[in-house]
Amino acid sequence: MARKLAFINYKGGVGKTSLIVNIASCLAQRGKRVLLCDLDTQSNSSIWLLRIERWNRINMEKRGSIFSIFDPGDDRIKDIIVKDVVRDNQGNAQLPGLDLLPTTFNLIDIENEYKIDPQNPHYLIFNEQIREIEQDYDFILYDCPPNILNASQLGIFSADELYVPANPDALSLIGFTLMIEKLLLFYRRSAGFRVPEMGNFARVSGVIFNSIKANVDIGVPKMRMQLRLNQFKKQRLVSNEAKIYDACVRDATIVRRAVTLGLPVCLVESREVAEGVGKDYNDLAEEILNHDVNAMAQTNRSAGSNLASAT
Repeated sequence: MARKLAFINYKGGVGKTSLIVNIASCLAQRGKRVLLCDLDTQSNSSIWLLRIERWNRINMEKRGSIFSIFDPGDDRIKDIIVKDVVRDNQGNAQLPGLDLLPTTFNLIDIENEYKIDPQNPHYLIFNEQIREIEQDYDFILYDCPPNILNASQLGIFSADELYVPANPDALSLIGFTLMIEKLLLFYRRSAGFRVPEMGNFARVSGVIFNSIKANVDIGVPKMRMQLRLNQFKKQRLVSNEAKIYDACVRDATIVRRAVTLGLPVCLVESREVAEGVGKDYNDLAEEILNHDVNAMAQTNRSAGSNLASAT
C-alpha cells in the first residue's frame, strides 16, 4: 500500500514544486513506484515534467487532467495517469517508475464554477478513485497550493502524512501556524465522510527547509520552528514523530535550468548536482524513506500493548 504524502504550506514561494518533483524523482531512482499528483492550479509540476508541448495538448483538449474527473466527470484517475512521465525528445522513458496525474489551468474552476454535491463532496470522489490505484504505488505525492481550499482538500483528505516546505524566515513560520488552524477547520467539516477504513486524518510529519541561500545561517529560524513544532505536539495537532528534517535543500541555479530542460535535477549532468543540491534531494529522499511516521506510531502502539500484557 502506498504512503501518501501531501506537501503544503500556507505561505507561497517556498519552493514546494521543485521540492516535490525532485523528491519524487529520487524515490523513483531508488526503484520506488511513485505517482505525483499535481493539485496546484498553476500546473507547475505538470508543465515541468510534461514540458510545455505535451502539457498544452491536455490543456487545449480539456480532458485528461484532474478536473475532468469532476467536469464532465467521464474520466477516472486510473485512465488519465501519464506513465513514466519523464521522456526524451524521441519519447523514450528517462525515469521509469515516476508517473504523473496532471492538471491544467481549468482546475481553478473547482474553486468557483464547479457545483459541489454536499452529499458527495469533491475530496470524497477523488479519494475513492485514488484508492482504486494506490496498490500500484509505493508513494503517492500531492503537490498542493498554498491554501486549504477545494483543490488542496483533494490531497489533504487522501494523504497519510503532511510535509511542510519552509524557508528560513518568519513568514514560513506564520504560514505553518495558519495552516494548522485552517487544517483543523477542514477536518471538522469533513469528519462525517471519514470512515474507519480510511484511517485517521493526516497530521504533519515533517518540516523541510528549502531554497536556502548561500551563507545564510538557518540556526535561529530552525530553533523557532522547532519551538512551534513542540507546542503543536503538546496540543496533539501534529504527529508525535514529527520533526524538522536534517536534510536541507540549498538554493541553486541548476534547479531553474532543470525546469527549462523539463528534467528533474537528478537527470541533469553537472557537478553542482553531484556535490550540491542533487545530494540534498537524495539525502532528503533517504530520510523520508526512513521516517515513516505511521509505521513508527504502529510500532509504538504494539510495544505499548506488549508492555501492558507483560505487566
